[in-house]
Amino acid sequence: MKTLYVSDLDGTLLRSNESTSEFTNDTINALVEKGMIFSYATARSLITAKKVTKGLNAKIPLIVYNGAFVMDNATGEIMLSNFFDDSVKEVFDDIFAENISPIVYAYVDGKEKFSFIPEKINSGTRKFTDSRKGDIRTRIVDSDERLKDGDIFYITCIDTPEKLEPFYEKYKDRYHCVYQRDIYTNEQWLEIMPKEASKANAIKQLKEYLGCDYIISFGDGRNDMDMFEESDECYAVANADPALKEMATRVLRSNDEDGVALWLAENVML
Repeated sequence: MKTLYVSDLDGTLLRSNESTSEFTNDTINALVEKGMIFSYATARSLITAKKVTKGLNAKIPLIVYNGAFVMDNATGEIMLSNFFDDSVKEVFDDIFAENISPIVYAYVDGKEKFSFIPEKINSGTRKFTDSRKGDIRTRIVDSDERLKDGDIFYITCIDTPEKLEPFYEKYKDRYHCVYQRDIYTNEQWLEIMPKEASKANAIKQLKEYLGCDYIISFGDGRNDMDMFEESDECYAVANADPALKEMATRVLRSNDEDGVALWLAENVML
């Protein structure tokens, strides 16, 4: 049986300091060298995912932006993509009407960018943009209309639950929406993606691409639920959302205790 192992990053494979431990790196790298087929599925971009997994060798395609893209880890080539169609303009009109200023991810003139309006973003959004200072994808714009430029694939809104929850309820069946608090800042986030963009769809396609017939996944948050549903076995770390723990085959040690790497070391037979 050929097994694909897929782990979420933040809160799962990464410790609370946003890094992988030496034990996790050594364990996964050794198993990959022996033939383990390992990837990760994250809400992060390939750029920021590579930064926090420095020292970890993942040689196969990676799932980023919650499944919006599957990308070649070595070349950065997009192997699978999901973009919005013109219906996303309604979403923008709605959120602009409520004075929500989002971060918008798109390919503009053939280059990956995230756009925002510095004068309009709130303190929670500014914390995020400040954490990305120096990122080559940064694109500062001066109007709502400019936020609609390019081929859009991801919208992030950071605001109060009172403002965001109605949009989650309105759009959750039309698009792939993730509504949860950020594990580092505790800010409320609403992320909106094309319906086809999900970790579940991405790992299903990655499974077929790699010729695997079994999936084992690891996660901690509500955005991992669809991935768990697609998996043959699924493991939640001890710090995971209670709802995800209920879905899990078993609950492992926490992300700060190398729960995923310990399980892999004990259970992967190659």
